Amino acid sequence: VQLQASGGGLVQAGGSLRLSCAASARTFGGYAWFRQTPGKEREFVSAIRWSERSTYYADSVKGRFTISRDNAEKGVYLQMNSLKPEDTAVYYCAAKTTRPILSNIRNTDAYDFWGQGTQVTVSS
Repeated sequence: VQLQASGGGLVQAGGSLRLSCAASARTFGGYAWFRQTPGKEREFVSAIRWSERSTYYADSVKGRFTISRDNAEKGVYLQMNSLKPEDTAVYYCAAKTTRPILSNIRNTDAYDFWGQGTQVTVSS
């Protein structure tokens, strides 16, 4: 199983980026995006439960980021708008074989597979 994350880059504050996470060969019960900066733990950004398309967001990105399904690539997108310098991080996509339970959906240990990470840099 392979998850391929892409779409990161350098953008000015207030700009937008769209990250993609493509999964090889199959769809999963749930997908998530996490981000990490040097010296800090990986933090939850957003998640989606595939079948019902229910979505979840960290408070810091709610209203600015949107996670959605990419049916063609059996993966997900993360549309990021109104970006801020504090959004700068390496973004990782993750997938869980079965539908993640809500009490655990924001935890890194809920997910079975991880992509390689894509750098997002927001300049002020």
